Amino acid sequence: MDRTESLPAQTRPPGVVPADPGSVLLPGHDVPLGRYTTVRRLLPQRRRRMVGAWCFVDHFGPDDVAERPGMEVPPHPHTGLQTVTWLLDGEIVHRDSLGNVQPIRPGQLNVMTSGHGIAHSERSPAAHPPVMHGVQLWVALPDPARAAAPDFAHHEDLPVWRDGDLDVTLLAGELDGERSPAVLHTPLVGAQLTARGAAPARLPLRRDFEYGLLAMSGSAEVGGVPLEPGALLYLGAGRDSLTLSGAPGSRLLLLGGAPFDEPLVMWWNFVGRSHEEVVAARADWAAGRRFGTVADDAAPPLPAPALPTTRLKARTRHGDVRA
Repeated sequence: MDRTESLPAQTRPPGVVPADPGSVLLPGHDVPLGRYTTVRRLLPQRRRRMVGAWCFVDHFGPDDVAERPGMEVPPHPHTGLQTVTWLLDGEIVHRDSLGNVQPIRPGQLNVMTSGHGIAHSERSPAAHPPVMHGVQLWVALPDPARAAAPDFAHHEDLPVWRDGDLDVTLLAGELDGERSPAVLHTPLVGAQLTARGAAPARLPLRRDFEYGLLAMSGSAEVGGVPLEPGALLYLGAGRDSLTLSGAPGSRLLLLGGAPFDEPLVMWWNFVGRSHEEVVAARADWAAGRRFGTVADDAAPPLPAPALPTTRLKARTRHGDVRA
């Protein structure tokens, strides 16, 4: 997915939720994606840039695309990250410069590892379902994975189980004794939680992880904090468990991970460690180097925006500038 802006400082400041002093509600903001899609950007934000190594969260839909093309994101590059794509409704075809052409549908997971550099496009097929709804996330790659060769994996068989009135689908990492087949490079967890009844449910957590919870549809209450679509509830670290209740049919996304302490430079579609790395990646993309050609997609590649006039600064997960 093309990160069409690089302006976390414009996000509205988060408010501390009084009902749970350890929680912070982070409101998203709308960002146009391609010609036909608008997403709610939930990470990065000015005061909370990451949850574990999850460094980017876009939530899109539900959108009526019955009479529209749906998602149309032409070829664009990535470095230093993994993209994790999860659909609740609709269909998207992933194409990349490794030669992969892979449709993704609800209940399936795409994980693309950029390593040193990859290019891809994301488009709804011509005959597509009438509703599109999902999330795309970025995971910051640590050293040395960010300098490795690119890779892509598609997973149709994910762990699914029921815990009381909660259905759990494990996208990434480990939870409650289950493990996802997705290969990641830092300790993480990602899971869809679907409420089947109103009774509260309790999930085991790791005290060394920090967590966030996104309502993708419906509503929920977490420790007395109400959660509606359009915001991310940051839960912090040091929790043994999470108690939540949701309106029947509500679908939530749990994200967690060990705090990621490597400062990052995030600009356009690149995740690096320095101004010089990003400048080099942009120059390579403009010159047709490093990233290859996206398979089965004849559309012109997206041009990189102009670099800012000031030097790009590495920031910690808290948003502090690292000299």
